[in-house]
Amino acid sequence: MNDSIEAPDAPAPGSRRPGGRTARTRAAVRDAVLTGLAEHGYPALTVEYVAEHSGVHKTTLYRRWGDVEGMVADALDLAGEDAWTAPDTGSLAGDLRALAREVVEGFGDPVRAAAPTAFVGAAFQSPRAADALHSFYGERFRRCEEVVTRAVARGEAPAATDAGAVVRAVSAPLFLRLFVTREPVDRALADQAADAVLAAVAAGVYSGRDEAADGTGRASAEG
Repeated sequence: MNDSIEAPDAPAPGSRRPGGRTARTRAAVRDAVLTGLAEHGYPALTVEYVAEHSGVHKTTLYRRWGDVEGMVADALDLAGEDAWTAPDTGSLAGDLRALAREVVEGFGDPVRAAAPTAFVGAAFQSPRAADALHSFYGERFRRCEEVVTRAVARGEAPAATDAGAVVRAVSAPLFLRLFVTREPVDRALADQAADAVLAAVAAGVYSGRDEAADGTGRASAEG
């Protein structure tokens, strides 16, 4: 899963994006917010900083975004409007590994990780940033669910597999190390996380109780 908070290449299908000067202004503010978060963190981010680095007057910033919280939330909204899609390697094992490796690649590089890490930190200090981060990852996970849908169609996973739970479980141990225990992550750890989830899927752990009874996606005769 691409967890980096970067400039969107294109709007998501069906999304509505302002054009012209409005879009340029919004993008400039977003870029300034990303830079400020990466360099100084949320507590030190100010309207004055964003105005200086975006070229947008403070009056406009206050009128359109209200405050720093509003600018951070909008920057996350823009980041979530990209055209990213989940990997399609042809197998559930390959897709889960690809998702896990994207987390490691996105957060393993200090330069690439600076802005998204700062967004996570901001979410602990700002309710609006927390809501925006929740929406951002909610959309990311929704797109990732396609790998499970395809796996079910191929017969690689029980029909009742909870796709949302599966894709969240892949990144969970990686995020634990990144943001809680502050331990390093690498590709081997990413593959381990993916393989653990793959084994759990095969065992019916993420399926409904009846379908998980015999580990094959078929209800057990004993209930």
